[in-house]
Amino acid sequence: MNTVPGLVPPGHRRMPVGQAAGDRRQVWPWRRAGLGALAAGAVALPFVLPPYLLFQATLVLVYAVALLGLDLVVGRGGQISLGHGAFFGVGAYTAAVMIAQFGLPYPLTLPVAALLTFGLGWAAGLPALRLRGLYLAMVTFAVAVVLPPLLKRFPAITGGAMGMPVPTPRAPVLDDDQWVYFLVLGVTVTAFAGIRNLTASRGGRALTALREHRAAAEVLGMRPATHMTHAFAWSAMYAGTAGALYTWTAGFVSPDSFALSLSITLLAGVVIGGPATLTGALLGAFVVMGVPAVARELNPAAPGVISGLLIVLVVYAAPTGLTGLLRRTAWSVAGRRT
Repeated sequence: MNTVPGLVPPGHRRMPVGQAAGDRRQVWPWRRAGLGALAAGAVALPFVLPPYLLFQATLVLVYAVALLGLDLVVGRGGQISLGHGAFFGVGAYTAAVMIAQFGLPYPLTLPVAALLTFGLGWAAGLPALRLRGLYLAMVTFAVAVVLPPLLKRFPAITGGAMGMPVPTPRAPVLDDDQWVYFLVLGVTVTAFAGIRNLTASRGGRALTALREHRAAAEVLGMRPATHMTHAFAWSAMYAGTAGALYTWTAGFVSPDSFALSLSITLLAGVVIGGPATLTGALLGAFVVMGVPAVARELNPAAPGVISGLLIVLVVYAAPTGLTGLLRRTAWSVAGRRT
């Protein structure tokens, strides 16, 4: 059958972009089987893990949502943000105050935290009109530094330096920890689907174009300030949503939990997991949770030093992130079988 070059014959599937370009490492082999195994494992997890490990697994999902949002700015936009720990904290405290102080239902805390941090992210993204790179990082750095002392200034509302206990959701069925896990899992799946659609939209493609070649994108009519402001707003919204989920899971919030170190940890999670990838957010969340635990086991006296060395080792072994390393490994295995 004669076909026009570049067109897909009727009834045939279009090859993924990476395969069409000759680089099969850009897509995962066994994609459907991998997604099916991941879904089955996620559903079965709360029935096989003890409570403490299930709590850790729930926090992995929470941090994955935060890393999805941060990746919009860092991975897709090519900018540096050191303020997402603050957005995370705002979302956590919004949920905590609504539940502990006013007794409002848990589902209501998610949209309120998301809308509040969306507005704050929009305001923080306004410097993108004139700033980028390290200058933009310094603006977000200031946001992260200001939040903890500000939370301590209003003890009647936030509990001050002592923090605030928050009741966790009670399960109509299952155990409480299993119920919280499934609630967080549902929000996480929705967050992944939302980011996938957002990055595939016109705005997401424009953000990638601006990262790759800003001058060429401007010539084509793309407005950098507009797209970066939108990216900051959506990114902050995801961080705030993750903060609300953190309150549901941990049942306690304190200003010191959302210090500058959290912003740096989230940034490290994006870089280690693999920027501009959906899988990188999940892998980075595993690292964010797993590396400090391993560091404490190796040397309880200096977990920070051990964590730093482990992160440097991961970056050295996988400069494109753990996602890139796994892709190369998967395609080498697939190549041997064919």
